[in-house]
Amino acid sequence: MILDNMIEPRATDAKPVSAPARWQGQLELWLEPRAGKTSLVRRRHIGPLVVQRPFYPERDGTTHIYLLHPPGGVAGGDQLEITCHLAPGAKALLTTPGATKFYRSTPNLSEMRTIISLADDAVCEFFPQETILFDGADASMETLVHLSTGAIYVGWDFISFGRPAANERFTFGTLRQRTSVLRDGRPIWFERLRVDGGSTLLDARFGLAGNPILGTMICAGPSIEGLADKIRETNDHVGFSVSQLERTLVCRYLGSDISEAKLLFTRAWEILRPGILGKPAVAPRIWST
Repeated sequence: MILDNMIEPRATDAKPVSAPARWQGQLELWLEPRAGKTSLVRRRHIGPLVVQRPFYPERDGTTHIYLLHPPGGVAGGDQLEITCHLAPGAKALLTTPGATKFYRSTPNLSEMRTIISLADDAVCEFFPQETILFDGADASMETLVHLSTGAIYVGWDFISFGRPAANERFTFGTLRQRTSVLRDGRPIWFERLRVDGGSTLLDARFGLAGNPILGTMICAGPSIEGLADKIRETNDHVGFSVSQLERTLVCRYLGSDISEAKLLFTRAWEILRPGILGKPAVAPRIWST
């Protein structure tokens, strides 16, 4: 935690007033197979990022880990970073218990960065809950995934521009988002997005067309051929699309209902998981609470 310098008092008896605290949180996890399951063998954290104990709801020893941010929201000047290392053959599903909220923060930038490194034949599924951008948020989000030979990654994100349930729109502020997936050091997926509050991109038909919810799901694995057609057969929805590229499969959602977005992506996951991992989807228990 970093405190700004104290405000200099005037020539009175008033005491100095400290500026609001800004969180600098770091969480680093090391996972590796041990005794038939993937174990959290080491963890390091600074500030308000922690994990609960690993859960093992699957027979093959895949660990489910809940990433926790007790303050519940990201304020101006906060810098959060999560790093996860998966050893050869490790299998993990990472999720969060609730939405990530970027509060009004202009002119102070709020930053969140996630780095996931997978060794040979490791598997990581990264399924955080939605990110809510409050009106006036100035947010930077980055996800960087490093894949070694045979490693598999499936991840999604949902972004809510404003708070639709409260009839709040994203009229000012900025989102900067960057997602990179590299296989053996070479990029196989790269995307950058910038959306300014109140810009024409929010309402234009070539942009979000007035929809506040944007979702993206990425699958990078060795056996994705033919899965896009199976997903389309299950998710015939006007706000959902799926593209099968050379080395990745990408699903998109654009709409106004976060529950609908999660349902469509979960259905896609229920097809992807048997197709690339040979086992059924097992939802984290916390999604039902």
